[in-house]
Amino acid sequence: MLLEEFDANRQAIINPQDLHQPIEGFPKVVISCFSRVTFARLLENYDHEVIARTSMANFEVLVYGITIGDQQIGAFNAPVGAASCVGIIEDLIQFGMEKLVLFGTCGVLDRDIEATSIIIPTAALRDEGTSYHYLPASDEVEVSKKTLPLFQAFLDSHKVSYQSGKVWTTDAPYRETIDKMKRRKEAGAICVDMECSAVAALATYRGFELCHFFYAADHLSEEKWDIRTLSSHEDLDSKDRIAELAIQFALFWEKAN
Repeated sequence: MLLEEFDANRQAIINPQDLHQPIEGFPKVVISCFSRVTFARLLENYDHEVIARTSMANFEVLVYGITIGDQQIGAFNAPVGAASCVGIIEDLIQFGMEKLVLFGTCGVLDRDIEATSIIIPTAALRDEGTSYHYLPASDEVEVSKKTLPLFQAFLDSHKVSYQSGKVWTTDAPYRETIDKMKRRKEAGAICVDMECSAVAALATYRGFELCHFFYAADHLSEEKWDIRTLSSHEDLDSKDRIAELAIQFALFWEKAN
């Protein structure tokens, strides 16, 4: 298998530093989500300005500085999909980012997990390709290991309930078959996404701190697919509260050093 040919050489043919320079004063803590609507509503609530621009192939990504009191954190709308998401994060590391709070939707594999419930991935099943270029081949990768206790304590202090468990990360949402879903559930997965295992592998490889969490969207089962709030503007107030939690944790984390 080609994906088992991990190359530990840290010097690639094309590297982030070949295209970008560090940015003086770039925020050490950056927040990001995948939903365009949630991200736009987040920006509306705070003073912000564009502090950097980067791109991935055929689209541009704006990086904002959000000022809250005497603190500034970075923010960007992450692209969906492991390869694009990791490529953009690589650029932000080069700009000067040291910590990333990343949140977005996931499909749930347990019907008892309600829509917009918070899920913290403890490990990710590597059913995508990008992570294999950052870590040797394995079935799964730990997620946010260093940050996990801090984030859980933060949620507990705010009396916010959550569930923890493994996530199944896949590149091919139209190939989430019943048999695959059964096997991933047997391996411990409670939800499915498209980026987590790759971002976790990148964090391990590049050495930045990651806080990655989800809010539940659609439900996948053997009987049918329940779209719930995926790709809709339903329950925006709950999604706004989740975004605000991410902001508050980023501010707390920024002061934690």
